[in-house]
Amino acid sequence: MTIFFEHRPKWVPYIFVLLSLILLSLSIGKGQEWNPAGKLAVEIAAPFQKFFVGTISITRDIWRNHFFLVETRQENLLLEKEIDLLKIENSRYQELLLANKRLQKLLNFQKNTDEPLLPARVIGWDSSGLFKSIIIDKGEKDGLSMNMPVVNSEGGVGRVVSVSPNYAQVLLITDQNSAVDGLVQRSRGRGMVKGMGSGECYFDYVIKTCDIKRGDTIVTSGLGRIFPKGLYLGIVKEINDSPNKLFKDVRVTPAVDFSKLEEVLIVLRSGFVPLTRPEIE
Repeated sequence: MTIFFEHRPKWVPYIFVLLSLILLSLSIGKGQEWNPAGKLAVEIAAPFQKFFVGTISITRDIWRNHFFLVETRQENLLLEKEIDLLKIENSRYQELLLANKRLQKLLNFQKNTDEPLLPARVIGWDSSGLFKSIIIDKGEKDGLSMNMPVVNSEGGVGRVVSVSPNYAQVLLITDQNSAVDGLVQRSRGRGMVKGMGSGECYFDYVIKTCDIKRGDTIVTSGLGRIFPKGLYLGIVKEINDSPNKLFKDVRVTPAVDFSKLEEVLIVLRSGFVPLTRPEIE
């Protein structure tokens, strides 16, 4: 007998379960109380039924939740792609709006003079990273030549120092090698606007008796045969009148924000005089 139980087939327990289920089913629907055999069958079969039903329920829930999570993940991925596309479109739209505003300012600036102006786009900065010169997408084929002044809607930008058939290099007024003869617009006091190699300029050779105040506007004087008279160069930021020096030390904030410079205008001949002062933000 011991040998029989040790070597009985593995399917024997399933036979007992099946017989129990058959006995249990014989009493279903008869409306009678379970007999001893039925009770025994229930006691034997119920735990197995509970296990199988619970396993099936858990498996079904896992299966359903798996598909639900997969579908939710796919929907989230699609939504993320749509959001990314909308962000890209919004960025392009904002760029178009900003470009339109800048070009509108240049157009308004052109209307204030009869001088021929050629628009150009900034396509590069000098390799030193100090933003002292820029490269523009216009050159000899477009009528550019050395020392032509370059402006934008805010004021003076610089002058052309190198020209190729299709491109040109513009030395900014903030470069240390740049010097532009200027005037205090209010008092007509004179000086020389020189670059500091950074984002500011000096207003040199301002005599002690010059009437100059913080906030005064500095414009080009027209002398020097390069820059026409009346171009806005900047605003006086700081004045230091040391008794030990022959001239006042004046620092000027350029009218042009060079960190945001993207489009410019080249004055194709001298004598440029703006009719009204452009708006400086």
